[in-house]
Amino acid sequence: MPFSTTPAPFSPTATPEAVTPPSGAPKPRLTFVGCGYLGATYAICFAELGYEVLGIDVDSDKIAKLSGGEVPFHEPGLDELLRSNLAAGRLAFTTSFNEAAEFGDVHFICVGTPQRNDGMSADLSYVEQAVSKLAAALPRKALIVGKSTVPAGTATWVQQLVAKHADPDLAVEVAWSPEFLQEGHAMEDVLRPNRLVLAYQSAWAGGMLYAAHKGVFDLAAAEEREVPVVTCDFATAELVKVAANSFLATKISFINAMAEICEVTGADVTLLARAIGHDPRIGQRYLQAGIGFGGGCLPKDIRAFQARAQELGAGESLRFLHEVDLINQRRRNRVLKLAAHLLDRSFGPAGPDLSGARIAVLGATFKPNTDDVRDAPALAVTTLLANAGADVHVYDPAGMDNARTVLPDVTYHTSIAEALPDADLVCVLTEWTEFRNADPTALAHLPAQQVVIDGRNCLDAALWTAAGWQYHGMGRP
Repeated sequence: MPFSTTPAPFSPTATPEAVTPPSGAPKPRLTFVGCGYLGATYAICFAELGYEVLGIDVDSDKIAKLSGGEVPFHEPGLDELLRSNLAAGRLAFTTSFNEAAEFGDVHFICVGTPQRNDGMSADLSYVEQAVSKLAAALPRKALIVGKSTVPAGTATWVQQLVAKHADPDLAVEVAWSPEFLQEGHAMEDVLRPNRLVLAYQSAWAGGMLYAAHKGVFDLAAAEEREVPVVTCDFATAELVKVAANSFLATKISFINAMAEICEVTGADVTLLARAIGHDPRIGQRYLQAGIGFGGGCLPKDIRAFQARAQELGAGESLRFLHEVDLINQRRRNRVLKLAAHLLDRSFGPAGPDLSGARIAVLGATFKPNTDDVRDAPALAVTTLLANAGADVHVYDPAGMDNARTVLPDVTYHTSIAEALPDADLVCVLTEWTEFRNADPTALAHLPAQQVVIDGRNCLDAALWTAAGWQYHGMGRP
C-alpha cells in the first residue's frame, strides 16, 4: 500500500474536550467493523459496558450466527455475554455499511491483516475495503478508530482514504487504539485492560475516544482499579502491538533455544527457566519451553514488522526476528525427530518412515481455551507425523472442527480415552487443563506402549514416570 512519508501531526498538550456525539445519543454509539475474533469480542464486551453497539461484517453467515446468539469461535464466557446483550437490545449485527454509517459515532476498524501470499508484508486490503466503504456511506461527522494490527504509516494512509471517499464537509477524523487481546482471556482484556493506548489529533477526537472508553474507566473506578493510558502519536500507536508481540516471540524463542542447548548438555530447561525467571528483570512468564508459538498474531506480526522495517530502510534493526522465527519453526521438527528415535526409526535426509506406527496426539489448537488452529504448532507437528506415514489419532477439547478443515486426513476422536488405545506413542502438543490433570495411572492400560512426548512441558514428569510411563519433555533429560 502507498504510505505517506510525512508523519502525522501530534500535539501532546491537546486536551480531550467534552463532546456531544454527532448522533445526538447520550453516549457515543459504537460500531465494530469486522466481526471476527477481535471485532466480535469488542462489540459484545462494549455492549456489556452499556454502549449501544452495532457489529458489521461482509460474511452473512457469521452475522447470522452472532445475531442468533452464537459466537462463531471458542472464547470462554462470551456466548452468555452475547445472548444477554442481544436480549437487552444494546447489541445488533449487520452486513450493511449504510446501516453502520447511519448508526455510529465512533467506528472501530477490526478487520484482519494477514500475511500477504507473495511475501512477509501485512495484507491491508481488508482495511482499505472497510475504510473506503464506511467513509463513503457516512452521513455526518464521525471518528474512525483503527484497532487492527498494522504497519507503521497505516493511520496516515487511512486518513488519505477517508479524505478520498468521505464528504469533506463532514470533517471525519481518524484515531488509533491498538488491541491487546489474548485468546482464552479476551473478555477480561477488553473489560479490564492492563493499558489503553490512544492516538488522536484534535481535542474533539480525544473527547470522542475517551467517551467511547468511559465504560472501561467507570468499571475500573467501581472496582478501585486504575487503567494506565498512554496518549501518543499515530506511529507509536501502530508500533506498540508489533513491538509487544516481537518481544514475546523473542522471549519464547530464547527459552526454546536454551532447550536445544539443554538437550545436548543434559540440563533441564524447566529448572533453567525457573532459575533465570527469578530475576525480576527477566520474569517467569513466557519462559515455557516447548514446540513454539503460533496463532493468528505472533508469527505473521513479526514477519510483517521485518518487512516494514526493510521498506523503511531499517531492516538491520529487526534482523534478529528472522532467527526468532527460525527457532520457532525448528522446534516443531524436534518432535518428529524425537518420535522417530523413540519408535526406533532412522531419520534420514528425507525424514523418518513412521509407517505402521500409531500415534495419539493430544491438542490441535495453538494454545488452550481457544479453537484457533491458525499456524498452530500442534497441528504442524501432527502434519509432520502424518506425512511421515504414521497413523495419527487426534483429540482436542475445542479445536476439532477447525483442525479437520486444515488437516482432514487423520483420525479425530472425542476424548482422551478414545484417542489413546493401541498407540505406540502419545504426544501432548497443547497444554489444555484436561491434559495437565489427566491421571497417568488410569490411562496407562490404553496405549500399546506407555511412551509420552510432552511437547509443552505441561505434565508432571515425576507423576507420569511413577505411573510407568516413559516420559520425554522438551529440553529435559
